[in-house]
Amino acid sequence: MSDVAALARVSLTTVSRVINGVSTVDGDLASRVHRAVEALDYRHNLTASSLRRAGGRTRTVGLLLEDVANPFSSALHRGVEDVARRRDVAVLAGSVNEDATRERDLALGLVARRVDGLIIVPCGDDHSYLFTERRAGVAIVFVDRQPQQLLADVVVSDNAQGTRNAIRHLLSGGHRRIAFLGDVLSIQTARDRLAGYLEALREAGVPREGSQIVHGLRGIDAAEAATQQLLLGTQAPTALFTAQNMITVGAIRALRDLGMQHRVALVGFDNFLLADLLEPAVTVVAQDPGALGALAAEILFARMDGDDSPVRTHVVPTSLIVRGSGEIPPPAVDDAEVERASA
Repeated sequence: MSDVAALARVSLTTVSRVINGVSTVDGDLASRVHRAVEALDYRHNLTASSLRRAGGRTRTVGLLLEDVANPFSSALHRGVEDVARRRDVAVLAGSVNEDATRERDLALGLVARRVDGLIIVPCGDDHSYLFTERRAGVAIVFVDRQPQQLLADVVVSDNAQGTRNAIRHLLSGGHRRIAFLGDVLSIQTARDRLAGYLEALREAGVPREGSQIVHGLRGIDAAEAATQQLLLGTQAPTALFTAQNMITVGAIRALRDLGMQHRVALVGFDNFLLADLLEPAVTVVAQDPGALGALAAEILFARMDGDDSPVRTHVVPTSLIVRGSGEIPPPAVDDAEVERASA
């Protein structure tokens, strides 16, 4: 900045005011500063500026996602970024990969780089390691899942109710053998969706012994293999509920490999790209990850601006999008089968 001031023949204070967008600087002086900036290829050092700014704000926030490659995480990221951009704040993102140690290392690493706040999709079972950071003034909001051992603001989807709505939809279509394919149960959203599934069956009088539950599925390949095993087994389900978008993709692959995509109903939790263009198009329980991210960011910035109200859990509703795969009816039971069942 001293070099810019010397070339523009203005004071260092004038350069600072122009660089920081102060509108009251004389137009001729501002033009001289801008020409000097271009001539010297000057770049404003925001980190250095933050050391001088009241409160030491760096105009950065950290965002920890399950996996930035997952479409849900990407949409959540965009929701946070859109809000942050309006405040001229940069978002530094990383993937925790369902690894509690990695989550802790990334979170503390971001704090060490002086981010002003953190938004975390948590995976660990103890977030008390952030207590000192929050007491030191770092705003923290959790999204998609509840933190453990730490009171903080949380933004979540209504996972249990969304699943109940999906299972009720399949039940209303005549299905009774509805399989559940889910993620690892150490993840709270997986537990909530399983609870919603079981509650909907219980409401309909379908005994738990008749349910088919497969959990612990990580990734498309595992979901595909599990779906094939279910569909080729005895008492194969007439409908599938897939509790995560990558599991849904794996199930669709299995159905197509077996030529059963028009015979077995499917409802997935989470929308995904091109779900509406498949044949049949995929019925889903749609979350709004962009809205989750945007709301989490709004809450974070409110805390950074001094909001000291009690922490809250904010629940964002889901919606059932009917497209065709969830409306496939169960196979008709012929008279001979009815007689064998009653014998």
